[in-house]
Amino acid sequence: MKSRLLTAIHTALLCATLLAAAHLAADQGTTDPQPDRVIIDVRSIEEWNSGHLAAAQHLELQTIAASIEQQVPDKQQRVYLYCRSGNRSGKAKAIIEQLGYTNVVNAGAITNASILLDQAIVQ
Repeated sequence: MKSRLLTAIHTALLCATLLAAAHLAADQGTTDPQPDRVIIDVRSIEEWNSGHLAAAQHLELQTIAASIEQQVPDKQQRVYLYCRSGNRSGKAKAIIEQLGYTNVVNAGAITNASILLDQAIVQ
């Protein structure tokens, strides 16, 4: 009886660990079913915290030039950018294209990006 109880507890802990890891991956933007693309939210941290695309990474517009090569080393990688209205993501697109990125898409506002990329907005 004690052995079954320990097995049940072990199984429950394993399931809880796996669920926590899945939630952490979702929070860190690693759940994109299309690994050939990178989705970047260029909004402020406050905007990010209020909701972002499930598979997005967060790089604020003012840090994009200094951070993009570390986050996306392959300059041919498809990169989707979004913000609140499409304005900052358009600026970010121009910045990273000047750095040599060749496959960059301004996905516009977060709601448009959600539809275009088939990504839920999560908190």
